[in-house]
Amino acid sequence: MENSYFIVEGSMLRQLDDQKGERQLVGVNIVGDFVDLHGFAMKHLDHSVGTLDAVKVAQVPHKAMAELVDQYPHLGRVMWFSTMLDAAMYRTWIFRLGRLNAEGRIAHLVCELIERLRLVGRYDGQNFPIPLLQRDFAEACGITTVHANRSFRMLRERGLLIAQGDGVIEILDEVGLCKLAQFSPDYLYGKGELALDGLYDH
Repeated sequence: MENSYFIVEGSMLRQLDDQKGERQLVGVNIVGDFVDLHGFAMKHLDHSVGTLDAVKVAQVPHKAMAELVDQYPHLGRVMWFSTMLDAAMYRTWIFRLGRLNAEGRIAHLVCELIERLRLVGRYDGQNFPIPLLQRDFAEACGITTVHANRSFRMLRERGLLIAQGDGVIEILDEVGLCKLAQFSPDYLYGKGELALDGLYDH
């Protein structure tokens, strides 16, 4: 790998495939994310990536990144923060799969993405702007598509959200979703008190 890619518009998925070609989603990338920042250090991706909708990315050569980090060491700390944030999300995904039921897993993923979108000014408080299909939720949450469909129906009956098809989701009760999902946004480090302020100190 000689380049990394930063999402300017759109959203992307990280995935692993089993020997039968069945997909397990292991991450969702949104505006403001590097899709493959760890490739800068490792020179290799251990998973596949794919687009979820129309995507615009900025290509950043690794050579240029290395030169910038040498010249501005604080940028290295910012990139380190980004990879540590990825690790925090992976740990939470393990919790989601291991400790929550199907409804809770879906609700947690929705809550996480809402919070991440809010941090980059892409959430209006009602309309979920990432076109994940029910099969995508199933593959991210370790359940079948049939189980995902049933879970979305139950979430609608609880008055928490409405899945209208084609990836369109309307959020009705975010607080209720967070409660069901046992969701706390602390691991996303976006509330100012954890800020990048210290990372930018020379």
